[in-house]
Amino acid sequence: MISTTVKYKLYPSLLSCFDRFERGYIGEQDLLDRINRVPVPQTEAQFRGVSFEDAVIKGIGEESFDADILSRVRSYLPRPMVKTQVYCEYQLNDSLIYGYVDVIGKMLAVDIKTTGNYRAGCFAKSHQNFYLPALRTKGIRSLRYVITDFKDVYLEEYDQMADLSYQEDQISRFCQFLETYRDRITDLRVFARI
Repeated sequence: MISTTVKYKLYPSLLSCFDRFERGYIGEQDLLDRINRVPVPQTEAQFRGVSFEDAVIKGIGEESFDADILSRVRSYLPRPMVKTQVYCEYQLNDSLIYGYVDVIGKMLAVDIKTTGNYRAGCFAKSHQNFYLPALRTKGIRSLRYVITDFKDVYLEEYDQMADLSYQEDQISRFCQFLETYRDRITDLRVFARI
């Protein structure tokens, strides 16, 4: 890939927000608020997800969760765990996609997800799949999502051959949205200005 100047700095949850906008689940102002990083209170579901991740990886607050679910999720983590909260970045044309993956092993990265309603295959179009090319130089060959609805545990795994064309097209449309609404965007980090 020919290196070009970075014009946009994007992270997966922001791109997921754009996906919800395109599907009609949120409005234009909600998306602009997210781009501008307008503070919103953490939801109970978000708090529970962060707490669950801490319980799985760090053993903090384990008593708040079902021991069997914790054990099953841990059984899908890489052995040995090489590092947690690993920064990733990948340049796609003039966009830098960046974020953190929960755990990496020698050849496997794992991201822990919590949900109230799991649908099989729902992470195939996740923008976190860009962590695969981002982590290639670290020897990572696959990205495993370990998902729980707190009743069961589900797995989705993608390798370096994952089709990212849907995500690439969506990033292109998101950059067009950014340019269209540039005058309403106050947090310039998305334009790689900070």
